[in-house]
Amino acid sequence: MTSSEKPGPTGNFEFDALRWAVNYRRALFNEFAPYLTGEVIEVGAGIGQFTELIAKSPGVRKVIAVEPDPQFCAQMRERLPEQALVQGIVTDLQPGTACDAVVSVNVLEHIENDLSELSGYARLLKARRGCLCLFVPARQEIYAPIDGDFGHFRRYSKPELRAKLNRAGFEAVKLHYFNFVGYFAWWFTFCLLGKRGFAPGSVRFFDAFVLPVVHGLERRVMRPPFGQSLLIVARVA
Repeated sequence: MTSSEKPGPTGNFEFDALRWAVNYRRALFNEFAPYLTGEVIEVGAGIGQFTELIAKSPGVRKVIAVEPDPQFCAQMRERLPEQALVQGIVTDLQPGTACDAVVSVNVLEHIENDLSELSGYARLLKARRGCLCLFVPARQEIYAPIDGDFGHFRRYSKPELRAKLNRAGFEAVKLHYFNFVGYFAWWFTFCLLGKRGFAPGSVRFFDAFVLPVVHGLERRVMRPPFGQSLLIVARVA
């Protein structure tokens, strides 16, 4: 972990909280799938839960997973022994590395100099004019103590993120809020009640019964005016 990354004191806490969110990961993957082709680099791949979905995507020839945490790397090597893995960060990739897509899910908020990180993604994509598939927590007004536990520097608004993408050399193809209901659930549970952890049963219930309905409406009827997260696909301008 570099000095520009904010450490979280809870180890596997964030990944443990999301391992039950199978439909959540699938919904996110389906949003990104049309833009995943050729060679893909996943930044902050964790233990490879999302990596597995990318690798199975039609048109994807190769996935390179990048992960700085040695414990997560060890777990990924055990789970996915054939998966190409770089233990480190974007700047640890070989000079001249290029790809067709970069996937960054719940990573950017952990990095103090997020503009530099976005510029690193742009360099990887520039030669092939590839796509950045980015997912971050949204709305600073619901920044809660648990965000600090996770090691989050910030939550994002659409104008802020669009401006940073433009400064890094990107043009947004789509940029919208994700999980409208989750915004209120996050505010109530972690801001109002001040809870500092996830209840597995609640996560499973939301993932099985609420998220599929909410995401179906958001994707097929209307994108929400705000939400728990922001989903972005951007190309190098």
